[in-house]
Amino acid sequence: MSAQTEVTKFAEDLIETPKPHLRLRLYQDSNGLKLSMDKDLLISCPLTKFGMIAGGFIAKALGTPVPALGEEIPVRISTGVLFRVIAIAELNYSQDYSYILLERLLEEAEMQRSSKGAVSDL
Repeated sequence: MSAQTEVTKFAEDLIETPKPHLRLRLYQDSNGLKLSMDKDLLISCPLTKFGMIAGGFIAKALGTPVPALGEEIPVRISTGVLFRVIAIAELNYSQDYSYILLERLLEEAEMQRSSKGAVSDL
């Protein structure tokens, strides 16, 4: 877990078994940006400078815009994409090296989202 985000144990457990389709939702409430599956929280990005930086990059990795306050956006991704999203959430955006890793993670997430029917991409 980084200082700017929280990644739950549920999220970490979810990526252990490769799946081609996870139905998630990205939403924003008064506490920040969140990614969940059903009622289970996966990632929470607080309303802080680095929390919102992470949240914006998470949305980009998911291939969706950041939802407005009180709105939610359904997303359907593989566990491979979720693996990259979790890694993006855990980067320390106050360190320059994180942006080098970020670029690679975003590229991989985009490639995986665009490869329909691919075998597990974890």
